[in-house]
Amino acid sequence: MTKNRNSKGIYIAALCLLLGGLGWLLFSGLTENSVYFVNVSEALTIEPSKLGNARLFGSVAAEDIQGGPGTMGVSFRLEDKDNPTQSMRVTYKGAVPDTFKAGAEVIVEGGLNPASGVFMAKTLMTKCPSKYQKIRDEEKAVKG
Repeated sequence: MTKNRNSKGIYIAALCLLLGGLGWLLFSGLTENSVYFVNVSEALTIEPSKLGNARLFGSVAAEDIQGGPGTMGVSFRLEDKDNPTQSMRVTYKGAVPDTFKAGAEVIVEGGLNPASGVFMAKTLMTKCPSKYQKIRDEEKAVKG
């Protein structure tokens, strides 16, 4: 009878440890990897301290691009796609995609430097240009 009680206690303790470990992994995984995905106008309304880990999307402003494709790093203004008067300065240090240019839609991931107001991007992705536009136009012509 004592042996039976001891084995139940061991199983209960093991189950508690397992559930506690799974809970901790779930909590830490969600909090460490949670990223805001916002456009520029939304990012400007969020408290800067909360934009330490975020993804922004918008269009590259035509003026004030420093660096570019084929270089290591670029600094530019990211405009809100719907409201171009809303913009944010972005600095990226890394290989700049060949499709990066003024007017291109981009997604940057990183964090806002609250002191300078500059978004420090760790990744820079450009929306793939529509190399299939000709095919889509031909499909519309056939259907229409």
